[in-house]
Amino acid sequence: MALTKEAFINLIKSASVAGVSDIHLRTDEKPCFRVRGDLVPVKMDPLTNDDLKLACSLMIKDGEVLKKLDTIKEHDGSFSVPKICRVRYNLMRYQGKLGLILRLISDKIPTTEDLKLPNVINKIAEANAGLVLVTGATGSGKSSTLAAMINYINRNSAVHVLTLEDPVEYVHTPIKARITQREIGQDTDDFGAALRSALRQDPDIILIGEMRDAETISIALKAAETGHLVFGTVHTTDALSTIGRLISMFPPEEQNVVRVRIADNLHATISQRLLKSSDGKGRVAAQEIMINNPGIKESILDPSKTKEIYTYIEKGKNTSGAQSFDQHITSLYKKGLITMEEAKSNATRPEDFERNLMFGDQAD
Repeated sequence: MALTKEAFINLIKSASVAGVSDIHLRTDEKPCFRVRGDLVPVKMDPLTNDDLKLACSLMIKDGEVLKKLDTIKEHDGSFSVPKICRVRYNLMRYQGKLGLILRLISDKIPTTEDLKLPNVINKIAEANAGLVLVTGATGSGKSSTLAAMINYINRNSAVHVLTLEDPVEYVHTPIKARITQREIGQDTDDFGAALRSALRQDPDIILIGEMRDAETISIALKAAETGHLVFGTVHTTDALSTIGRLISMFPPEEQNVVRVRIADNLHATISQRLLKSSDGKGRVAAQEIMINNPGIKESILDPSKTKEIYTYIEKGKNTSGAQSFDQHITSLYKKGLITMEEAKSNATRPEDFERNLMFGDQAD
């Protein structure tokens, strides 16, 4: 049976109700839902190329893109299903066939409480200036965490928040803050152009969807140096790899200067991965949180001491609210949010998890 507009919308509605994070649509295959990290086939007939083209016609508003649908190789965008959710999509070709990956984004802006994030996340959002990076693999919940932090700012501070996103995901309604959300391609040509204009648009806070290159990082550091709070994302797994990635994007002759700028302006990194919750109804974020202090600053400045950052993160738990992955995993297990099996299989250092469990180490 051919896919219809009604069937396509109902597929998205069903996925949203079921808490699905992604929908996979591929030619000659049944649709699949990603549920709690696993891909589950949907009880539907395999989709034809015409079915995929219909879905594209319902999502893509750019007529020029639709004209090239038979030859286009990739395309990103977003659209909204009113009263249900927003959808971020990626169109791709694989072995000459057409495929679509749909990421579902709730219309409801999450709070840090909704996401069961540590209290220190709100404190980080209260910073006056500096660079805050949310890191993790694709699908680790970075966008939700950032949305929750902007939501907290929106509810508590009369500031101007400027976001540069590709595409816009969560749409914020101003409460106390004025929020300007700019989408790459629609509202500005690219991240570089948007960033170069950003400091002339009177922002207090700037959110950069992704730190992609040396130019983006350099402008973000300049904004932090001039008294702005800057949020961004990086596809790295932890604080150590994040710092290394930022520095490595610059030519060797510039890296020492960049190292100093990062040490002076990096306020915090929040690295996360999603674990299956013990109630079987969803996933919960496990986070490593690094908050800059004199010891960490010295470790960033001196490459021979960089690995000491991990020790400073653990020591900061009782002072700044910093925490390692394993400290947080221990806390999540003790609160009953994840099972012992899930905790052990995701611990970065299983021996640390066992030690934290034995000696009652727990993050807030």
